[in-house]
Amino acid sequence: MSNNTADAIVVGAGLAGLAAAAELGDRGKKVIILDQEPGHFLGGQAFWSLGGLFMVDTPEQRRMGIRDSHELALRDWQGSAQFDREEDAWPRKWAEAYVEFAAGEMRPWLHDMGLRWFPVVGWAERGGSYADGHGNSVPRFHITWGTGPGILEHFIRRVREHVSTGLIQLKFRHQVSHIIMQNGCAKGVSGEVLAEDAAAHGAKTNREEVGEFEVYAPSVIVSSGGIGGNFEMVRKNWPRDRLGEPPKDMIAGVPFHVDGRMIPISEKAGGHVINGDRMWHYTEGVKNWNPIWPSHGIRILPGPSSMWFDARGNRLLPPCLPGFDTLGTLKEILKTGYEYSWFVLTQKVIKKEFALSGSEQNPDFTSGSWKEVIRQRILSGSQATAPVEAFKQHGEDFIVANTLTELVSGMNQLGGDLINEAHLRAQIEARDSQVDNPFTKDAQMAAILAARNYRGDRLIRTAKPHKFLDPANGPLIAVKLHMLTRKTLGGLQTNLDSQMIGANGQVVPGLFAAGEVAGFGGGGYHGYNALEGTFLGGCIFSGRNAGRSRAVA
Repeated sequence: MSNNTADAIVVGAGLAGLAAAAELGDRGKKVIILDQEPGHFLGGQAFWSLGGLFMVDTPEQRRMGIRDSHELALRDWQGSAQFDREEDAWPRKWAEAYVEFAAGEMRPWLHDMGLRWFPVVGWAERGGSYADGHGNSVPRFHITWGTGPGILEHFIRRVREHVSTGLIQLKFRHQVSHIIMQNGCAKGVSGEVLAEDAAAHGAKTNREEVGEFEVYAPSVIVSSGGIGGNFEMVRKNWPRDRLGEPPKDMIAGVPFHVDGRMIPISEKAGGHVINGDRMWHYTEGVKNWNPIWPSHGIRILPGPSSMWFDARGNRLLPPCLPGFDTLGTLKEILKTGYEYSWFVLTQKVIKKEFALSGSEQNPDFTSGSWKEVIRQRILSGSQATAPVEAFKQHGEDFIVANTLTELVSGMNQLGGDLINEAHLRAQIEARDSQVDNPFTKDAQMAAILAARNYRGDRLIRTAKPHKFLDPANGPLIAVKLHMLTRKTLGGLQTNLDSQMIGANGQVVPGLFAAGEVAGFGGGGYHGYNALEGTFLGGCIFSGRNAGRSRAVA
């Protein structure tokens, strides 16, 4: 293979691009993978993920007593997606295809590749309204042993095997700025060679241009990710009609290189973005006390017990409960006129319920060692995991106090003197009054009791109900929560072969898109809401479809 020609070019060496390249290599295709970041960034944003995968009717679920099915999962997906636009035709098809994959071939295929999963299945995004609305009816969040790196290692291994035989070339620090088209067909890409950079994995790298390049292939697969690291693009695409004005103060849940630059480049070549206003950002973000990338934030993955208050100390109304309805809660918080909110909880809650999103925040799961999981999560006494305790000690958004008076004082110092202690106390006392018996009229307490009916939640995810104002359960903890950017749900429109579809509804010959840049498939297979575990899963599925597409020359 010459140095600048191939059968296919893959732009972006994240999970979707690696999946596509691995499949192409298996077919004997010659592939050039281009990425603007250094080689030690291989795997892109997926490296930093918790490694959760949305899968349906798995052995892990069945062992936990969960009854799931393709039909129930598809009903949940459709109720969450709420497809309502003419351009949702391909996203619907992608959603149906992904659920079929998640309920069928996905787990055995990945298992044969070498992936394994933590036996307790997580119950993410629980909804909180009606059965035909948003949310997962059952736990479906399968945490991969090794987290994000544990998923990537198998795709990287497959790609490197093809590198060793000469089928695949990896070209890092190659920034694509133009897709070469001829007579409406893709012919290759061109761009700039960037200076080498030894920055820490995930940190912001330089954009110093030291050369130019052109590479040629009749098939170009764009798998460059979304826009979550580019606040300007997030604000430009923000759905003001649904969520109101975007926050002025945001923190980034993804690295700087998640910049969206390939989206307009793909549009210029003939691709077509749909559902650009659909996005997925979290309300439970905290500023990283030990940041890696600019404005680095971490999402708290909460269990159901923390009390959730707005900036003025008013308890949020159901279904705005921790872990139930992400965008619904985001909308309600922004309606208050403030951009942040508060969790109030106890040490018993943080010990059992707080997890932090990301591979680096879960070294026990990332290690893939049962010994480490037991040491961190079971044998730690009253302490939470080491990363959570580090945030509690060092994080600027965490306040720890022995009395509510002290806690409110800290909240007011951090938040601008908006909390009235008597008002906050009355709400917590009312909640505490519901703990003495198994009956309740408090919707959050009912949700906690329901959660503990699931063996997994009772074992490791949901604290036994207790009174927050009882000093025996302390100390009290308050956490200031920020809006954390994460995923773009819309993107470049594609058919089920991952071929880009232009604004005229026709395939753009030689152009493909996979992963987040394609809205994880079709230009937005989530619709308006995500069910979690569908981001990595969507990268794998759409990348695989691109790599297996017979449309690739």
